[in-house]
Amino acid sequence: MDGETAIPGIEANRPDRKLKMKKFTRKLISQRYLQMMVLLGVAWMIVFNYIPLYGIIIAFKDFNIIKSISEAPWVGLKHFKAFLTDENLLYVLKNTLGMSFFKLIIGFPLPILFALFLNELRNVRFKRFVQTISYLPHFLSWVILGGILTTWLADVGIINNILMALHWIDEPISYLAEPSYFWGIVVTSDIWKELGWSAIIYLAAISSVSPELYEAATIDGAGRFQQMFRVTLPMIKGTVSILFILAVSGILNSNFDQVFILRNQLNETASNVIDTYVYQTGITQGRYSYSTAVGLFKSIIAFILLLCANFVTKKLNDTSLF
Repeated sequence: MDGETAIPGIEANRPDRKLKMKKFTRKLISQRYLQMMVLLGVAWMIVFNYIPLYGIIIAFKDFNIIKSISEAPWVGLKHFKAFLTDENLLYVLKNTLGMSFFKLIIGFPLPILFALFLNELRNVRFKRFVQTISYLPHFLSWVILGGILTTWLADVGIINNILMALHWIDEPISYLAEPSYFWGIVVTSDIWKELGWSAIIYLAAISSVSPELYEAATIDGAGRFQQMFRVTLPMIKGTVSILFILAVSGILNSNFDQVFILRNQLNETASNVIDTYVYQTGITQGRYSYSTAVGLFKSIIAFILLLCANFVTKKLNDTSLF
């Protein structure tokens, strides 16, 4: 038998690989200007997202700001155990999960419904006006919106004045001083800020639905309301599923900017979430290793939730991130 006899499978694959590589190289060359633009984004991600990952190791060390990370002694899972046995853990998790849960069950479907009804408007000018007004708050920072809300919800604010004028309340209410109102304020203000902006994604998905489907539904006798839920909604279920997966994975993210601006010592029992807890322990108390461990713990749970949500949506409607 000839020693140079080639294995048929390997020899057959080599030309295909070379051909694919040539096509890939030609494509890169033809898109060289676009690739150069992408390189800036890749460089930004490497510098600000991947290089700082080295600092995660201080979660397993007793880091002191006076010494370098490499000089800090290893302590294993000490800080994770300290967090899991911390007396503040239960109410911090309750506040985080509580606010995020209501944001998910209320704030997630509302942009979908808003996009469905906005798509049914036939007056183009009015449609553009409503859309512009709805997503305008997105471009304002929580520092600005927090100041507006603090003024509105004050004892002499517009909310109390309106409610007292309608005789719904007899005396002013200090909303931000009452822990029982804090979750509702956070959820409502988050919806107000992001409703219109979130609906843009669904409007883009709706615009890709074939008009022939609506014509067929009209011939079958379906009204506009039925078309919304029998044609439009099923055709954008892929977009809805992807955004739902991302929303579930971020359920432990309670929007630090929003909570930090609206919280105070009077509503601390309802406003102290994981993000603010990490800020307090890490920045104000100087417990950098402990706060890093808490942040890493949150990221691990978020990754697990991402996998679970991805698995469930893939089983239900065969749509997933991966």
